[in-house]
Amino acid sequence: MSDEPTYTEKGKPFERDTNYIQDRVTARPGTSADPYVGSVDVETWPVEPGRYRLAAAKACPWANRAIIVRELLGLQDVLSMGLAGPTHDADSWTFDLDPGGVDPVLGYERLQQAYFARDPDYPRGITVPAMVDVPTKAVVTNDFPQITHDLFFEWREHHREGAPDLWPADVRDEMEEVMRRVFTEVNNGVYRCGFAGSQDAYQEAYDRLWTAMDWLEERLTDRRYLMGSAITEADVRLFTTLARFDAVYHGHFKCNRNKLTEMPALWGYARDLFQTPGFGETIDFEQIKAHYYVVHTDINPTGIVPAGPDPAVWLTSHDREKLG
Repeated sequence: MSDEPTYTEKGKPFERDTNYIQDRVTARPGTSADPYVGSVDVETWPVEPGRYRLAAAKACPWANRAIIVRELLGLQDVLSMGLAGPTHDADSWTFDLDPGGVDPVLGYERLQQAYFARDPDYPRGITVPAMVDVPTKAVVTNDFPQITHDLFFEWREHHREGAPDLWPADVRDEMEEVMRRVFTEVNNGVYRCGFAGSQDAYQEAYDRLWTAMDWLEERLTDRRYLMGSAITEADVRLFTTLARFDAVYHGHFKCNRNKLTEMPALWGYARDLFQTPGFGETIDFEQIKAHYYVVHTDINPTGIVPAGPDPAVWLTSHDREKLG
């Protein structure tokens, strides 16, 4: 099973399976470097440069978060990354972008092999991102929000000089609330629209999504980033959905009240991030479109991938420097 949802049972709203492998890679066994957390009640693995491989895919918004955070923090030399191709079958993401279709570090054709190396009877979806232990070639965790959290707090000794503070203490409480709303109403909200099992479920999802999008438009009118004048984890989490909005979610998921390009603050904000090192270079619009329009056969049975929109618009001036 891949991590992509299938069409929701008729008459029901879409619900995402969020049951992930909860092991963590931490700086000290049994504890978290995050002052909000302290002791940890799940199995922990030690931070070791070169030991782990981040299995990801540029097509996937959840994996795209981890790719961006790895870039922002400068972890490329201590955490290798393997990229799966944009399309997959019902069983697994595959490493078809690599020569011979095999990940050069893990020696796997399919990410499923890393999950089965941990549990031969692994029963859930084969998801990206996933942290894989290179010595055993087994998945450590696929808990995507925890992965980016730990890349910041637990891998700090290996961050590049001048790496951004993605979890600033002075706005932490509010940021947690913002991220929660962004996830439920926007990141997952577009899927709730696209995979609704009835007209009523779709309408409810659509209304919730656009209530949140209007809230974000207002919030970003007079501040450069979600939490003020500096980029945080909250911006990473929102950006991966915005980058896919006009190319995929507007039409494919029927989130079509208007385009992102028609919302001045959100569109300027999205371009601002896209043009920031660590963001735009992680976006591959051809892979993104291929993933959604080819894999989601229930929604797009023809498999035709749209030619547009023109990605050059992402490089146009945004004029948001004046906000801080």
